[in-house]
Amino acid sequence: MTVSKEEKFPSLCGKFLVAMPGMGDARFEKSVVYICAHSVEGAMGFVINQTLDSPSVSDFLAQLEIISKDEQPEYPVENIQSKVHSGGPVEPGRGFVLHSPDFDSSSTVKVQGDVCLTATLEVLREIAIGKGPKLSFLALGYSGWSAGQLESEIVDNGWLVSEADERIIFDQHNDTKYTRTLKLMGIDEGLLSATSGHA
Repeated sequence: MTVSKEEKFPSLCGKFLVAMPGMGDARFEKSVVYICAHSVEGAMGFVINQTLDSPSVSDFLAQLEIISKDEQPEYPVENIQSKVHSGGPVEPGRGFVLHSPDFDSSSTVKVQGDVCLTATLEVLREIAIGKGPKLSFLALGYSGWSAGQLESEIVDNGWLVSEADERIIFDQHNDTKYTRTLKLMGIDEGLLSATSGHA
């Protein structure tokens, strides 16, 4: 009996990928990727623990000029992380927002649980005027895999697959997201590195 690709690799949508030491791609070193879509046609997701030095979220929203000066909130916008994330190497100039389900539009896609994805100016405008979703994560670019590519990388021990934790996605402690995700899996980072032959 032939086993289909779907049976070998059920959808990883809504899961974390954790980069293994020595995976061979410096762009994903010690990265945690949240998968938003996965099928036989390929996969896409966002690195959740790599931020850009610039622009800041406030600068990015200002550069878009999507609201007038009269609409600028008189208080700091606190419902989004302060830094823009580097979601991946594909389309690095395009913005994406992962967010809680209290914002919804015709282009919003529910990923898994209480995590949604919107990639339109509408959600950014709501964030800019302080009326956006309670929890938000802004990324430029995304991580993408062609048909069978991600499955091959997992088989080659490039990635570990973990259940996702929404708190890790949305909190601002990017420097500990890798270690915390490994802990969710019951894995000590030091032992993982030693097992992989790296100090």
